Amino acid sequence: MDESRSLPEPRAVRTAPAPARTGRRPSPGPRPLPWPALTAAAFTLLQLALVVPGTGLGWDETVYASQLARDVPAAFFSAPRARGITYLIAPVTALTPAPAALRIALAVLSGAGLWAALRVWRHLLPTRVLALGGALFATLWITLYYGPQAMPNLWSAYAALAATGYFLRAVQDRADRRALVGLPLAVAAAALMRPPDAVWLVLVPTVAALVVPGLRRPALVPLMAGGLLLGAADWVVEAHTRFGGLLARLHRAGEIQGGIGWHLAVGDQIRSLDGRGLCRPCDVPWTHPATAVWWFLLPLLTAAGILAARRARRPATAVLPAAVAAATAVPYLFLIDYAAPRFLLPAYALLSLPAADGLWRTAAPAGRLRPRRTALLAAALAAHLVIQCAVLTGNTARNRHMRRDFTAAATALHRLGVRPPCTLSGDHAVQLAYYTGCASRQTAGPDAGTTPEQLRAEAAHRPVALLVPPATAPPAFARGWRPAPLPDAGRFRGYRAYLPPALSDGRAPAAG
Repeated sequence: MDESRSLPEPRAVRTAPAPARTGRRPSPGPRPLPWPALTAAAFTLLQLALVVPGTGLGWDETVYASQLARDVPAAFFSAPRARGITYLIAPVTALTPAPAALRIALAVLSGAGLWAALRVWRHLLPTRVLALGGALFATLWITLYYGPQAMPNLWSAYAALAATGYFLRAVQDRADRRALVGLPLAVAAAALMRPPDAVWLVLVPTVAALVVPGLRRPALVPLMAGGLLLGAADWVVEAHTRFGGLLARLHRAGEIQGGIGWHLAVGDQIRSLDGRGLCRPCDVPWTHPATAVWWFLLPLLTAAGILAARRARRPATAVLPAAVAAATAVPYLFLIDYAAPRFLLPAYALLSLPAADGLWRTAAPAGRLRPRRTALLAAALAAHLVIQCAVLTGNTARNRHMRRDFTAAATALHRLGVRPPCTLSGDHAVQLAYYTGCASRQTAGPDAGTTPEQLRAEAAHRPVALLVPPATAPPAFARGWRPAPLPDAGRFRGYRAYLPPALSDGRAPAAG
């Protein structure tokens, strides 16, 4: 990688006369190691070793995967969701719904995505900063855990990192055609994954392109706007075909998320760092403060990175990603009343580069590593990695238990005669439907897509089961149905599956 932009112009010196030609080409020197690529490869290998084996699909994943999956009916697709991740995994789900195949494919793809996002910055930052920044981001438990998952947040992070890098390249070199093509495509990828997040992503670059000295290039604004419209087109069209318009979809999405407004969720995000995939409501005690130490150090490392970038005469390479990271974090820190660590993955990806710059400058203030400082930083990073690994191990263990619970429940339902084509409703029905090969139909809640009358009519021609948690009475329309216990272990302990009379009496419903 060319690092000459961060170094002073060398003085002209006298050179010796060129040697006479011998007819042989001079042997090239050793090529530098592709450290960012090695970082991305290590990221994939860690996923394959620590996360992929034995893990199953969570609730959101089954919704995304079921949309185009083979032999699995599509689950209800609610207003906040976008189909970008479904399109990404479609080649795998069209072949097999097996979680293992999906996990392996996404582990490989996420490693390639990290490398591609870092590669955008190769003309902006030294290779050592890119490799260290990629390693800082890739070793967070959040990044490792969601790398092989069918969730859009990590891909939004890659798109945000690439878009910011392309913007800086387009500003610094107006002849950089790859940047002019890559910028709208990266914004489109972000919008395809999570359209509202892409709006926050382009705010800072738009302002910078219009008014910030040194970054002004108004011609980039239409490119970003075009990318935003291109990526969000599918979401907007679906808003009009399924939700009654764009504003209606945004309103419904806000309702499902508990209402969009002023909510200070900073503390919720901090408490969720101990391994909670979703903290809603986040009224739990803060029992593991050590898991959030890095979160409090991140602003300090970012500030150190900004100082390092200023000394290297490239301040925009730290200031702009920090500003974009702050913008992408605003809705999840101040506008919703719950937390999920994955929501801030775009911010963490953007901040990893100035943080790495700050770390490197701290270890080598004059360009040479200081042994004591380096040893202290290495010890701190090692402790950080131990904590991240501990949280990751706990999360993957819970996921494996979850998969066993759902597999056992699906087996029990199959024994009761609930086999495809079939329908599940009630508690955990959306996720369990993927494991059983059934359709999921809810009569209440954010996934409501049917009525009790329609569900009863469906029970006349296909197997239907209503899942009811312990100490809860079935709804009125299923009072005459027979309860059958599910496996009395794990998360389905005490659950009952209510079966309609046709299935309860051992009579197979008529095919329909």
